[in-house]
This record gives sequence, structure tokens and C-alpha cells, in this order.
Amino acid sequence: MKKAIFPGTFDPFTIGHASLVRRGLAIVDEIVISIGVNDTKKNYFTLEKRIDMVRELYAGESRVSVQSYDCLTVDFAKEVGADFIIRGIRSVNDFEYEKTIADMNRKISGIETFVLFTEPEYTHISSTIVRELMRYNHDISDFVPEGLKI
Repeated sequence: MKKAIFPGTFDPFTIGHASLVRRGLAIVDEIVISIGVNDTKKNYFTLEKRIDMVRELYAGESRVSVQSYDCLTVDFAKEVGADFIIRGIRSVNDFEYEKTIADMNRKISGIETFVLFTEPEYTHISSTIVRELMRYNHDISDFVPEGLKI
């Protein structure tokens, strides 16, 4: 059984994230959407709200679970019995950042990272941009998964 974590802050969870989960399930048997606690980020939604939103979105998908963590990502992966980390890349900048972290994670834990390139129609979408739209009361329905209850 192949198990992966998909780490992020998911503030909020976007259609780009949902695409990575869908595509990741073609590679692994189970994905733990892993919502990291990052005290350096000012979050729009509380940790509890983010967990609840994503859990409700995937309530009907038995191969997806949602948990939070407050440690090194590889330590959390080991804690839940995952052998892989799934990450998405939108740009060259994302690649450089993710490659460095993937190399370090493999070195210190042996855990491999699967990098999935973002589908072209989603490369412009980020949680940061969606939060900005929300701050100005703009409709975000084109950028979050159908059924995500904000």
C-alpha cells in the first residue's frame, strides 16, 4: 500500500490543490492532506476551519484523510506511515524551492517527493491570490473546488 502526504497551509484549499490530490490518487493508494502549522504566516482561516473545510470536501473519499501537524514534514510523514510526499509546481521558482527541500528530505529521512506539475489552467491560482480576492469581497468560486464551504 502506497501512502503519501500532501503538505501545505491550504489557506484556502484551491482547485489547484484538488487537482493534485486527484492526480496523486492515480499514483498512491492513500493521501493524507497535511495542514501544517506555520507561526510565521498570518492565516486568513483558523487551523480548525481549514481542517473542517477540507475534511468536509473529501468526506466521501475513503482514500483521503486530513490531519494537521506541527513538526518537520518528514517527521509527520513517518508518524502517519507515509513513504512519499506530494508537491505541486507552478513555476521555475517553485521548482528551485521544492527541489532543495525534496533533496534535504530524502537525505535526512529517505522519503521521496513526487512533484506534479500544475495543470496549465491552474498555474495562475494560489491561496495568496484567493485570500486577496476574499479580502475585497470578490467571487472566488472559479478558484476553489465545488463543494468547499468557506
